[in-house]
Amino acid sequence: MKKNMIYKDNNFFNEIPLKRRIKLHIVNDHWVLIKRYFILLRKAEYYNQKKTFVNRIMSLWFTRRKNRLGIKLGFYIPINATDPGITVWHNGTVVINGDAHIGTGCIFHGNNCIGNNGKDLKAPIIGNNVELGVGASIIGGVKIANNVKIGAGAVVLSSCEEEGVTLVGIPARKIGGEKK
Repeated sequence: MKKNMIYKDNNFFNEIPLKRRIKLHIVNDHWVLIKRYFILLRKAEYYNQKKTFVNRIMSLWFTRRKNRLGIKLGFYIPINATDPGITVWHNGTVVINGDAHIGTGCIFHGNNCIGNNGKDLKAPIIGNNVELGVGASIIGGVKIANNVKIGAGAVVLSSCEEEGVTLVGIPARKIGGEKK
């Protein structure tokens, strides 16, 4: 990870007018805390990739700060599980398994779980620009293609290799695709 990637998450926050961003900082809004969480996550990843003793200590320091803030927000996102460019809109439970991998541009609307199925250690691999609605979960060793939307409350238990579709329901099923 390059140092300039530290500030790539929740980019919508940077597009908010300066006057409103200042107000959000003053009232300690959840968007400010989420942005801070991702900065701590990316700094922990940055220092973790360097193998010197001092950098490892720095990685542990930022990981500890990230985890303390994560307890307040309800987040658990381990280092190196997500690519930069993630957006989380709301605080509330967002749990990602350490063996999962999430691509760039993914959007979480809150109360999401990306984890194993409890029977084995296989975790999901999610492509780029995947959007998870409120309460959506992806369970087990499944693969999700790029540009997939997962509806609110959906539980994905099987892989989706087709790009641009929408998955809804329990268990999730495809309801749409790209227009050709």
